Amino acid sequence: MEKVRAFIGFFTTRRVQEAAERIRREATPKLNGKWVEPHNLHLTFQFLGEVSRPQLIDVIKALQEVARSFAPFTITYKGLGVFPDARKARVLWMGVSKGANRLKALAKEIERKNARYGIKPSSKAFVPHVTLCRLKSYDRKTLNHLMTKYRSVEFAEEEVNKLALVSSTLTAVGPVYSIVEEFYLEG
Repeated sequence: MEKVRAFIGFFTTRRVQEAAERIRREATPKLNGKWVEPHNLHLTFQFLGEVSRPQLIDVIKALQEVARSFAPFTITYKGLGVFPDARKARVLWMGVSKGANRLKALAKEIERKNARYGIKPSSKAFVPHVTLCRLKSYDRKTLNHLMTKYRSVEFAEEEVNKLALVSSTLTAVGPVYSIVEEFYLEG
């Protein structure tokens, strides 16, 4: 049976993309890694991994239910962070301040609904973020400088008004994302 690599999230606005591009220009060449293309910047609620077509239909049902129970809300992108920690940084990300608790509640509800259909929830705590770069090597001083410089910077504000079920095809030049279906928040 054919499987699809997929996640649930939403894509960012142009203002977030522009802020990410400024950070990228400032960080290059001292932070080496795979930078996410601006049009691919997104926030992930749940990574589904490889799912079958019947499972995708179940996920669509779950997301329809979730979308009916949540109203649109506003978030503010603020600060930079790294995973797993500053000593062994592998991922550079942009964080969320205002609206973070609503994002967490939404992620929790998505995982709860999907669990009914056999989709396992993540073992990690949900941290609302947009991945900017998967780091290969970096100058620690540059990374610390960026994190300090942008700690209190509010990059953009946007309304979260829909969820997207997205397929992700890995290629030699990076992932190709396709929206399978969108679900407008109407709660």
